[in-house]
Amino acid sequence: MHCVLPYLKGDVNHLEKVQRRATRLVKGFKKLQYEERLRRLGLTTLQQRRLRGDLIETYNILTGKEKVDRNDFFKLQTRNFHNTRGHSYKLETTRSRLELRWNFFSQRVTSHWNKLSDKVVQAETVNTFKNRLDNEWGTLSSC
Repeated sequence: MHCVLPYLKGDVNHLEKVQRRATRLVKGFKKLQYEERLRRLGLTTLQQRRLRGDLIETYNILTGKEKVDRNDFFKLQTRNFHNTRGHSYKLETTRSRLELRWNFFSQRVTSHWNKLSDKVVQAETVNTFKNRLDNEWGTLSSC
């Protein structure tokens, strides 16, 4: 069965609305702001979960942990490699005219991946990558 993730704002908002409602059902949480309910429950928004999953999958593809050709999805930045700030796995951004292409995995993850620190990207294992990513996001106000 093929799983299609929602990418239309209306669909994403509808799913997020379900989580908003569910967190209000927790005893004593009804009057709290949504972000505070999420923080206390140790949850994240749909958008944050999707981005985290995309970054984990990107790590798996770029490090060869997935049995796919990384060139099918990404092109590593080669120009000005030594002058590039950040890490050695910087990805090139490709232009597209079609909105459908904007929402494709390799398009939506590139700018977020390029913002990661070298320490996160150079992780030896997937679990180390996840922990470092979560720690980095914990210190940043937004991803």
